[in-house]
Amino acid sequence: MNNKKSFCSICCQIFFALFLCSCGNSLDNKMDNVSSKNDDKKQIYIPIIAKGLQQQYWQSVKMGAEKAAKDYNVRITFEAPEGDASINKQIEIIDSALGKKPAAIILAAGDRKSVIPQLEKAKAANIAVIIFDADVDSNIPITTVATGNAAASSAAADKLATAIGQEGEVAVICHDPDSVSSTGTERCDGFVNRIKDEYPKIKIIDVEYGASEHEISQKFTEKIIEKYPDIKGIFATNEGATYGLINGVIEKNKVGKITIVGFDAGKMQKDAVRSGIMLGAISQNPVQMGYKAVEAAYEVSNGEKIQSIIDTGYIWYDKTNIDNEDMKPLLYD
Repeated sequence: MNNKKSFCSICCQIFFALFLCSCGNSLDNKMDNVSSKNDDKKQIYIPIIAKGLQQQYWQSVKMGAEKAAKDYNVRITFEAPEGDASINKQIEIIDSALGKKPAAIILAAGDRKSVIPQLEKAKAANIAVIIFDADVDSNIPITTVATGNAAASSAAADKLATAIGQEGEVAVICHDPDSVSSTGTERCDGFVNRIKDEYPKIKIIDVEYGASEHEISQKFTEKIIEKYPDIKGIFATNEGATYGLINGVIEKNKVGKITIVGFDAGKMQKDAVRSGIMLGAISQNPVQMGYKAVEAAYEVSNGEKIQSIIDTGYIWYDKTNIDNEDMKPLLYD
């Protein structure tokens, strides 16, 4: 009798254990399914379309975007035409991205006006538009993630003016004309207006537009040096324009005779600063820009309200701080 009771007790314990395991596995499976569904729901698709791929600046933006995509569990793509001036190609890329019905689209417009029909398509399809780097002539975008370009170029003007003793002739190599890119306009105007307002003994004798191309910017630099032999300083408004400026000054044997100031970073600019060819430059924070753009798109897609302008800041670098530890994330190669 005791043996029977013992046997029954053991059977009950085994049955109960199997029951618990079955329930546990079922619950685990259910939780896995819920987690999987939540992950699928959270991972929205956001295409990022830049102006170009040639400059290291854009690769740094991509790094920041990829970091945010990982942090927020977002699927992104990063596309652009080969050159900043390839407006028609960028429009094709935008149309293709809109056709995939993303939750939002992040755009650095190569032309402030030409992309407006694409922005209207996005609005009609309830696709949120986040603009970064350069503004557009439209109120459709939810926010603009960018550097305060006018303030940054004003700071460059102050540095150049001080270096040349606040008098003499200077010129500007801009990367885009007014009708194309807001960054070109804002940086040119920021520099020019600061000189005119604060330095009456400095004369701006020429403003040229190099379309962000090294070769074009170099030709303009050489032309300015030939035409104005007494010129004391030249400012260039982006990476491509600055590379051309550096090469032009070297070609004309004016290193140390003309003070040059640039915008953005990149290996050539950093080398030029270290060697004394260039006084210094304004660096944006492209990694932060890429990160904040994806973050903003994620928040908007989840119904959150965000600021209409997200300023990602700038910093001046020269020989005195270029190798400081805190500068490394800002001075991309």
